Amino acid sequence: MPPIRDVMPAFELFQPASVGDALGILDRHGADAWVMAGGMDTFDWLKDRIKKPKVVVDLGMVDELRGIKDASGGLEIGAMTTLTTVANNPLVKERFPLLAAAALIVASPQIRNQGTVGGNVSQDARCWYYRAGWPCYRAGGNICYADTPTSVNREHAIFNADRCVAVNPSDTAPALIALDAEFVIKRGSAERVVPAREFFVGPGIDITRLTVLQPGDLLTAIRIPATWAGKAHYFEKVRDRQVWDFALVNIAASLNMSGSTISDARMVVNGVAAEPYRLDAVEAAIKGKPRDKATADLAADLAVQGAVPLRHNAYKIPLVKALVKRAIRGEAEWATS
Repeated sequence: MPPIRDVMPAFELFQPASVGDALGILDRHGADAWVMAGGMDTFDWLKDRIKKPKVVVDLGMVDELRGIKDASGGLEIGAMTTLTTVANNPLVKERFPLLAAAALIVASPQIRNQGTVGGNVSQDARCWYYRAGWPCYRAGGNICYADTPTSVNREHAIFNADRCVAVNPSDTAPALIALDAEFVIKRGSAERVVPAREFFVGPGIDITRLTVLQPGDLLTAIRIPATWAGKAHYFEKVRDRQVWDFALVNIAASLNMSGSTISDARMVVNGVAAEPYRLDAVEAAIKGKPRDKATADLAADLAVQGAVPLRHNAYKIPLVKALVKRAIRGEAEWATS
């Protein structure tokens, strides 16, 4: 591993005060520009000198990217809204406790005070080979160092690996997918709205990035429809330490109950693939079934079909099964009904 350095390479810094100004800078500098939200991912890359952008666009002065507002019973959250604000906002806690729970457990209080929801969903892979500058597939090389007979891959993927076995590290991403959120992306004068699930991409689509964001794009807001407001929600994160740490596996679930019967569901696990992994087969299987042990057992078996563990991460298979069971039975203290 190369040594960690604490002197950042030189770059040209822009601090726009509006979305329009930010988009203009991104349009002029294209792939040379690096978008910085709270800086929690950015400064690691820059201080390690693994990424050396010519231009950094600091969004910290763009007030219009912050805030949470009602949107016909749903919510619209500015991309630069801090994770602390999301976790503590009364509307988020009342309508979507799933997202509040996910935001509340990201990293440490200090990081949540500075880190943003847009940055949390856009952060890059945490594979230590990639982050240390090894020339892997994701970095433009022709090998995955985490997928060799002697590699250290305890935290890597068990689903959908295609050359690269890095996982998506976000806690809020699976929650937003489970709430059918949409991401608003601007580029120049154009705007497109992307379903949360389609915002994230695996290596089979583009091995150099975890999201659909391209040079010139700016994630401006996240919209959550009213569809899952007030429904049964469940979020749980398993990590090595009950302090600052990334998830080994986390799970986000939204359940629409009709009496004791599950009438609709969204279930997403993260930390198991390059993109948040939605459990489509589980969702289909549990519709019309009671929220009980038999349904939980059925769902757990379906959830891990197709899993391919690496040398050191087979433990993720029983872990995913356990989390799916707990989500259906609603055993966490923040689960609502």
